[in-house]
Amino acid sequence: MTGPHALKPFLLAYPGPLRDLLVAAVLAGEKVSTTGLLVEWQVENEDLPEVGERSALIDSDGREVAVVEVTEVRVLPLGEVGLRHALDEGEGHTTVAEWRSAHERFWHSEEMREGLGDPEFVVDDGTMVVAERFRVVETL
Repeated sequence: MTGPHALKPFLLAYPGPLRDLLVAAVLAGEKVSTTGLLVEWQVENEDLPEVGERSALIDSDGREVAVVEVTEVRVLPLGEVGLRHALDEGEGHTTVAEWRSAHERFWHSEEMREGLGDPEFVVDDGTMVVAERFRVVETL
């Protein structure tokens, strides 16, 4: 959405197969939560999302495919993320351990470490994360 009322982008993962999978899960109604590292917002010098905030879901081709609205934002240690949140991420994980393993692979990836400016970055139970819940309000 362009113009003075443009929505900020809602980005899941990096462009490519993972983003495509996640966007499809959102559009199918399977993915209603997501988790990011608090340090990502700090590195980008961005404010955390707020309940009621609307954003444009972006696909791997940079197209706006839906408008999503944040319904909940929690900042908590990684070790406190529960099963409901993990299931609601819509990625097919059935346990918190599966969910965490997949997320650690992403967070420990070269791409993520480069984005954070820390080639040795690792997460642990105390790493602060931002757990968001959202809903699709419009498909574009």
